[in-house]
Amino acid sequence: MPALTINDRYVEVPEGTTVLQAARRIGITIPTLCDHPALTPYGGCRLCVVEVAGARFSQAACTLRAADKMVVRTESEALAESRRNVLSLLLSTYHDAGYSPDHPDTEFERWVKQCDAKPLDGAMLETRYKVDSDPNPFVWVDLNKCILCSRCVRACAEVQGRFVWGLFGRGYNTRIAAGANEAMLEARCESCGACAAFCPTGALDDRMSIQLGRPDKRVTTTCTYCGVGCQLDLNVKGNRIIRVTSNPDAPVNGMALCVKGRYGYDFVHHPDRLKRPRVRKYLLEGEGRRQAAGGRAQGAGGKGQETGGKRQEAGDTGDRGEWVEVDWDTALDIAARKLREARDAHGADSVGVLASAKCLNEENYLMNKFARQVIGTNNIDHCARL
Repeated sequence: MPALTINDRYVEVPEGTTVLQAARRIGITIPTLCDHPALTPYGGCRLCVVEVAGARFSQAACTLRAADKMVVRTESEALAESRRNVLSLLLSTYHDAGYSPDHPDTEFERWVKQCDAKPLDGAMLETRYKVDSDPNPFVWVDLNKCILCSRCVRACAEVQGRFVWGLFGRGYNTRIAAGANEAMLEARCESCGACAAFCPTGALDDRMSIQLGRPDKRVTTTCTYCGVGCQLDLNVKGNRIIRVTSNPDAPVNGMALCVKGRYGYDFVHHPDRLKRPRVRKYLLEGEGRRQAAGGRAQGAGGKGQETGGKRQEAGDTGDRGEWVEVDWDTALDIAARKLREARDAHGADSVGVLASAKCLNEENYLMNKFARQVIGTNNIDHCARL
């Protein structure tokens, strides 16, 4: 294992480790924009330059392999000036149209402030590209903020495997483009938002959150949409979710999320969402009253028959009564009792069980055991084919 010294601190790293990765191992932060721990090194922004003893010029830490007895310095006046110049050059072609007030600082903005970088004289004051230039329903595109770090290109290829983004044009006119310079959806984009998650400048952002400001807190949770178990961070403002961000420490998925996990959170605040179990009121009052109500309905004769179809068509509860909120134990006890009554009265095959793709494999396994061993039927299916 190569052993090197970074800022007078000794560290041993596996063969093939870069200087940037070695610095991260011992808690030393080196500025970078094009590099990300989940992506292959690129060496494009030159912000991560370091001084190496014996080397004639500063080196890019993200592509420099650690070598035995290497001595590295990550901070000096010369390095600070170099990074400030790099950021000033990037600012000269960067333009913020101001459509996202009070937004969280991007990585680019944080490094600009920390390095005290200013745009060069003659910097671009107008937009070069149309703001919101792609009709994708989830990803906001503003190429005026793009610094050509290619994180989006690598994230789409290496994390999501879709190969939607690429570099288009030459020289000053180089820009990122989807597919053959077409709309993202036409280029087979799945709207997973990986490109927006990895973008350090806000050139690619989450459309649903673009004007909602800064969150008050982040809550790490597990996605509810399937049984994979992806973790994500809910960005909460007040009592509402305003954005979902990737959690790089998630053991299953890392930075990766699908379109449902990243953008399908608005159901949480939907007014029709049920937050507690409900049962029919007659189930709480006993079967006797329900049977009496059923007799009265039959005694109504033709009128009841005449309106029955309308009730079913309109979704009316009819003589089954109203829904009542109960606790989980009550709801589960009633469900268990009614299943047992149906099985005992009509046989086990009168019951069917439908499992869910949103459950864990272990939970679906238990549903299989429940159907076959507890109920005694082979009538079990799964929703995935729908």
